[in-house]
Amino acid sequence: MRISDEQRRARIGIRHALAPKSRTAGAEEAAEAVVALHATDPATVFLSACARMREPSVAAVERALYDDVRLVKLLSMRRTIFAVSTELAPYVDAAAARAIAVKERKTLLKHLRDWNDLDEAWLAEAEKAAYAVLEEKGEATGAEISAAAPILRTKITVFPGSKQETEQGVATRVLRVLAVDGHIRRGRPRGSWTSSQFRWTAGVEYPPMAVEVAQAEVARRWLGAYGPGTEADFKWWSGWTLTAARKAFKAVGAEAVKLELGRTGYVLPGDADAVAAPEPWAALLPGLDPTAMGWQDRDFFLAAEHRPALFDRAGNVGPTVWWNGEVVGGGAQRASDGEGCL
Repeated sequence: MRISDEQRRARIGIRHALAPKSRTAGAEEAAEAVVALHATDPATVFLSACARMREPSVAAVERALYDDVRLVKLLSMRRTIFAVSTELAPYVDAAAARAIAVKERKTLLKHLRDWNDLDEAWLAEAEKAAYAVLEEKGEATGAEISAAAPILRTKITVFPGSKQETEQGVATRVLRVLAVDGHIRRGRPRGSWTSSQFRWTAGVEYPPMAVEVAQAEVARRWLGAYGPGTEADFKWWSGWTLTAARKAFKAVGAEAVKLELGRTGYVLPGDADAVAAPEPWAALLPGLDPTAMGWQDRDFFLAAEHRPALFDRAGNVGPTVWWNGEVVGGGAQRASDGEGCL
């Protein structure tokens, strides 16, 4: 079975909820349409969700994130913060976040021991103090937590004896470890929805799940949203090894299809049939939007010669203008007056 680039672009409009008739009722459904919303930049979650909603509204996204908690932010694929539905969150946690949590804790403990003569018992006490503040206050910023817990005002030295030697407050790193372990989570911002200053609140600790089971479910979701895609595409998107990506594809019975230029892609079982092209559609998507970030090989929606103008060397994308599944332009903010331009 062969799937053309034109068919792949049609799938984007329908499955990524960008064509008008495919848009979603709410922010949670918008996230599920693309598996997860990039959330490193707080504004991206709102802009990406609203681009896919029938009735876009900042208030609706805020409700999903902070009131109903139908979306949660996790440090997960590619060590990036994503907003995922509460249904998918346990799988993403087991598939990606757990391994990151182990590395984060190991790295912090090494810095504490080797450079600052602090040990695991000290870290446990610092974590306990931070969590106690949140239990009392309900939610608090990092600065508020530090003010209430003296141990978190401890300064540590990093890279001692080198040109990079510097002194840092330990609070941010302790809170990060608590977050990746699921003990706390990012809550409401301090200020507007575009603010990068946020409050911490109690998290959700998910029940143990086999990594293979979790990775298979994430692969199934990705194939449903981004298929056909190559093994290299999924490896890049997930941040896993190629072996893990292949194992996850095999677990869900992914079927091989031929793509243009002789490449081999994969779809879910029974998903190789042609789809009807949606009505003409246009979209202005923010930087790091999941659609532009969904594949490593982007030639089917963006000519290779234009990629350097929109993507950096790490593969991160700026704002993009879409027409019927192809990128036809980019967006930026003028330095002269701050106005947006395409």
